[in-house]
Amino acid sequence: MTEPDLPDDIEITDLDPMVLQDLKVLSKDNAEAVARHMIMAATLMEDDPKLALRHARAAKDRAGRVAVARETNGIAAYRAGEWKEALSELRAARRMQGGPGMMAVMADCERGLGRPEKAVELGRSDEARMLDREGAVELGIVIAGARLDMSQPESAVVTLQRLNPDKASTGQVDARLSYAYADALAAAGRTAEALEWFEHAEKIDEDGMLDAADRIAELS
Repeated sequence: MTEPDLPDDIEITDLDPMVLQDLKVLSKDNAEAVARHMIMAATLMEDDPKLALRHARAAKDRAGRVAVARETNGIAAYRAGEWKEALSELRAARRMQGGPGMMAVMADCERGLGRPEKAVELGRSDEARMLDREGAVELGIVIAGARLDMSQPESAVVTLQRLNPDKASTGQVDARLSYAYADALAAAGRTAEALEWFEHAEKIDEDGMLDAADRIAELS
């Protein structure tokens, strides 16, 4: 009765086939309802995160033993700023499916809860060493942010240096790394270096997601 309404035109085949496979442990009708709620959660996450979270919770309530439903709930809670719920759900998903999971998101939740030191601890965990490069960069960016929360800009710089930022790099992952590195350098008072890395971030920011140009203007 408390579930948000589902439009009639949702096609569950829009969901990733691997996710649909995971939902086969449920009854057919329940699996279809969970799939539709998950699609709505993903669709609404950008424009209406609160409603997206309601759909994600409905999916989780129907499929609490399915890791992907818990993970979806966790991501939706994160996007809605519900840090405690997000952390709890992502931890549950990790227990169910193993692996490093959404470590960068979990670390950012710790920051949101005012516990940057916990975010730093996650960066030192065994699971962090299992991440691919993209996951490692995302986690490193969050850890650097936690260091800045703790007024440790030089430690933030060192954290990002370990990820080998490179001015010959391309792509959005490296644009984000270059931007974060520039931000840490600026916080450490190393303005000339920060400007160089903001300029590199702006050059390779293919999706136009970063405000590197504004930061360059601010520091120039």
